[in-house]
Amino acid sequence: APPFMGGRATPEPSLEELAGQRTGVEVIPHTTTSAHKAEAALLEMLEAGTPALLQVDMGYLPYFDFGGQEYHFGGHVVVACGYDPATREVLIADRDATLHPVSWEALAQARGSTHKPFPPKHRWCSFNFTHRHPPQPHAIFTAIERQVDGMLHPPISNFGVRGIRKTAQLVPHWHETLAPDALKWALFNSYIFISPVGGSGGGMFRYMFSRFLHEAAAITGCDELADSGRAFERIGDAWAQVGDWFKAVSEVDDPAARLAECKLPLEEIAALEGEAWARLDEIVQAEGMAM
Repeated sequence: APPFMGGRATPEPSLEELAGQRTGVEVIPHTTTSAHKAEAALLEMLEAGTPALLQVDMGYLPYFDFGGQEYHFGGHVVVACGYDPATREVLIADRDATLHPVSWEALAQARGSTHKPFPPKHRWCSFNFTHRHPPQPHAIFTAIERQVDGMLHPPISNFGVRGIRKTAQLVPHWHETLAPDALKWALFNSYIFISPVGGSGGGMFRYMFSRFLHEAAAITGCDELADSGRAFERIGDAWAQVGDWFKAVSEVDDPAARLAECKLPLEEIAALEGEAWARLDEIVQAEGMAM
């Protein structure tokens, strides 16, 4: 299998379900092997004015630009929020601020994709907002504590800060196991995951996490979280530079000759992340003592 560089964990229960648990929103996951059942359920929700969270293969969504490359990732999640029966287009809300009209056929293809590593399997989620409430300080610190644990004490060496260090060691050797075209694809794929193109918000999700920490600081009154937010914004900048490098090298005639260039920047990111997550650990532990 080609190398896969992700920027966040895929927890169980899912990220969406966890967020719902911590804000009083019931998130109900659904899967089916039947494309017809999946489409009928979506149409029923949209006609009732109810949004649906859909897992899709972003490679089939027409509003993404992958630079002419064929690209597939089935772990992408969007919200379907409207439907025009005259045009058979579904309104899709993604990471940007624009609603995207997507044909019913393209959406069905995106939902039924079999491309690995995360085929969508027509997965969708419905919601019950009856008991929703704003995020509470305790839930915020619990969430951060779980993130810290995953980054500093991952179950395997491929994850967390250890995973970044391992990536720095492995990327310079990708050419030893990948054919030239596969190597270029792996480099471009890494760029997609790091950059805003892939839905991470840019900077390997670190810009998004930075904004979360600033919001968390305002809700909890813990100014130290805002300091951490600024640290992760800088880390996002470092990731963005590495992402640009992956894209540039994917386009050269002989990328193998340049693979070693990324070792030092990735090692520097690992050091920055180690410090930033350790600092968050200190903040969470101090708040736990105070609460």
